[in-house]
Amino acid sequence: MRIVIHPDKCIGAGHCVVAAPDVFDQNEDDGIVELLETVPTEDRREAVKSAARLCPALAIEVFEA
Repeated sequence: MRIVIHPDKCIGAGHCVVAAPDVFDQNEDDGIVELLETVPTEDRREAVKSAARLCPALAIEVFEA
């Protein structure tokens, strides 16, 4: 699994951080998504997929390797 974020699309809703806090964070200044882990471990797979589905701005893409 590989994750690509699109900060330019992010609206700072924070759903990604709630769904997968070990993988996503938000910038303290503007709330834009930050990626903490580009290749998450297997145990985080479902949380990452959930974060991508929950993102209202479609700012997260998940690619299966």
